[in-house]
Amino acid sequence: MSVGLDLLEIERLERALERHPALAERVFSQGERSYAARRARPAQHLAARFCAKEAVAKALGLPGWSFRDVEVVATDAAPEVLLSGRAADRARELGVGVSVSLTHTDSTAGAVALAGSALP
Repeated sequence: MSVGLDLLEIERLERALERHPALAERVFSQGERSYAARRARPAQHLAARFCAKEAVAKALGLPGWSFRDVEVVATDAAPEVLLSGRAADRARELGVGVSVSLTHTDSTAGAVALAGSALP
């Protein structure tokens, strides 16, 4: 089993999105953007998803990948991760599934990813 962890100051992402509006489309899926748009502070939820993507890459030991290779899907329970591209290839190569946990405060977002054979 391997673990990935990432933290991000939410204001940093907010500033980046203000300067580069197309960044959201390059990094986040339509589903991720729609989910965040329904929240009072969308960047807070996008920041947690950004962290999840980074954490998954770390847990899988991805040498090169696209942010769109990892999608965080909201469910009624814990969020789920959909992998595609290099992330999916690497998970298959390792024979692992990936689970994530997201969190945020008013100022910071974070995520932990676990990659292991007993995971979904």
